[in-house]
Amino acid sequence: MSNRPSAPRRGLLLVISSPSGAGKTSLSVRLVADHSGLALSVSATTRAPRPGEVDGREYWFVTPERFRALIASQDFLEWAEVHEHAYGSPREPVMRELDDGRDVLFDIDWQGAQAINEALPDDTVRVFVLPPSMADLAKRLRGRAQDAEDVILRRLGRARGEIAHWDEYDYVIVNDDFDRAYLELTAIYQAERLRRERNLWLGPMVEGLLREV
Repeated sequence: MSNRPSAPRRGLLLVISSPSGAGKTSLSVRLVADHSGLALSVSATTRAPRPGEVDGREYWFVTPERFRALIASQDFLEWAEVHEHAYGSPREPVMRELDDGRDVLFDIDWQGAQAINEALPDDTVRVFVLPPSMADLAKRLRGRAQDAEDVILRRLGRARGEIAHWDEYDYVIVNDDFDRAYLELTAIYQAERLRRERNLWLGPMVEGLLREV
């Protein structure tokens, strides 16, 4: 019979960033689907929904006026302006999950990753996803047929600036093969869950072991 208690543990914040089109969203969605203890942080944004997106699922779609009000009331854990639109992570639901021992995944840009790490450095794990080449990135952006050509060109122009922040992250994955990249991401997540300081039940368990005859 195992002596391992079911709780308590401290949740972690898994932050995944990449240039637009490099695969962070697909990797994030699969990781959340495969791990019941991992919740996806749903950001608020001022951009319009893309085809197939649902309010409250991919994002909370809000007006610029509402977004500014949320900033003023300090309701965001982090927020940033990206591609002419604002994005922010609501603070209260994230902190509730963390305190309850659940993990939260953030699919955000490098600015948001930096802000979250500054706010909660002991709880944050940062992963950057690189494309195998800029040509491949351009092909992916055009292949998803969601943006006009001028938008795609702007995204490609900003990609180099985003990639320049790769060395601010704890882990870097090259997404040249989705299944392999996913296995690497899964290994990172599972290893970080096993960190001693996040498993608060270990101390009492060890004390019990030392008291045994």
